Amino acid sequence: MPRLVRLYITQCVSGFALSSLFTGLLLWQNVANLQHLVSHSEAGLLAVSLLWLFNGLVFGSVQFAISIMRMGEDEGGSGGARLQLRPIPVRAEKPRKRRLL
Repeated sequence: MPRLVRLYITQCVSGFALSSLFTGLLLWQNVANLQHLVSHSEAGLLAVSLLWLFNGLVFGSVQFAISIMRMGEDEGGSGGARLQLRPIPVRAEKPRKRRLL
């Protein structure tokens, strides 16, 4: 299996694990009375599974994007360019006095 595909699968798995944790915390903390709505509705299981699925897609995509962006090259370009900071001398002049009319 290519390394990029393996990386994608592991990041998706970690995203869905984070989604499980996030969905569990939402239900445990009863955010916006979500636990009551889910437990007293016929479509509660469907709602929780869709919440888990869509959050898993988002979290997995973000995990994969972060891991790809951290693969920058160190040989210049936007991946690893280092800025050389130098002080720039600036003259400070005395402020002029303004006349009042």
